[in-house]
Amino acid sequence: MKPEDAEEYTQALGQVVAGGWRQIALGQRLGVPKALKLSVEDWVKQRLGGYVKYSVAERQEAVKALAADGLGERKIRGVLGIDRKTVRKDLGRSGPKGTSQNKLAKGPNVAIGPKGTSETAPLDVLTGLAATDALRKEAAGHVTRQQRIERREDTAARLRRQVELPDAKFRVLYADPPWRYNDKADAGSVQSGGAEQHYPSMSLDELCALPVAAICEPNAVLFLWTTSPLLEDAFKVVNAWGFSYKASFVWDKHAHNMGHYKSVRHEFLLVCVRGSCQPDVRRMFDSVQKAGRTEHTEKPSVFRIIIDTLYPHGKRVELFARETVDGWTAWGNEVHGDANR
Repeated sequence: MKPEDAEEYTQALGQVVAGGWRQIALGQRLGVPKALKLSVEDWVKQRLGGYVKYSVAERQEAVKALAADGLGERKIRGVLGIDRKTVRKDLGRSGPKGTSQNKLAKGPNVAIGPKGTSETAPLDVLTGLAATDALRKEAAGHVTRQQRIERREDTAARLRRQVELPDAKFRVLYADPPWRYNDKADAGSVQSGGAEQHYPSMSLDELCALPVAAICEPNAVLFLWTTSPLLEDAFKVVNAWGFSYKASFVWDKHAHNMGHYKSVRHEFLLVCVRGSCQPDVRRMFDSVQKAGRTEHTEKPSVFRIIIDTLYPHGKRVELFARETVDGWTAWGNEVHGDANR
């Protein structure tokens, strides 16, 4: 890693407060301290000490997560800036040899048995078997991940059932496609955990193959969400659906997500036209709209307000909709069939 790249990473990481230890661990693996000619301890204390903060519970979670990733006590101390006694205490190693009662069991489905021995337990009872607050927190995390997996599988099943687009012609289209990132996620956020964890994604070919052009009026407008890593793919989808790119809005999310090239805090809403479809209302909205982040992939309501203001006339449809909205036909895997309200 080049020193200038390490410096950029350090400055961006300084903007992260909660959960910063995860990025510090990543920075260590990337060689950021070494590139700056600093030890991990000095990098944390001198360059990041005023930024990275965490509660006792967060520290305990961090210690155990780093240990699970294979880091030894010394490296954990360097990443978190804590002493050996604290590390050993959080790992349940502070008592005399053989007396520890808080050792983390290995594997996602292992809990502490009644006599301190490990025994296998299903996820749905893991929380009840956890012996300490830290273990209960870890158990809850496993349950949450399991619920997310089950929800994603259920959504995928509904997506397979719902393949036909609405039988109508629309003038205004609004779409937030379930983009498949693959390795392109590296250009976005290292914190996202992967889009596949949140919703069943679609490949570029699958998105392009949707017969969107068949449900459009000759003169129509498309508002399409995309991110920086997928801009090139987004234009292919726009063209496949029979539209031409005209302009864009930028969603400034306020908060930062760590990326490999920059600190990521925006997404694009592309404005695309089929035929001739200029706004019905001549109102100049700012191209950059600031709004806090919401649930994963959910977009701020201000953008729908902008669309409704600029285009009050004509039938409108939201593709990949999460919910039904008055005046819009909703098509997507998170609404029960097509809804026209």
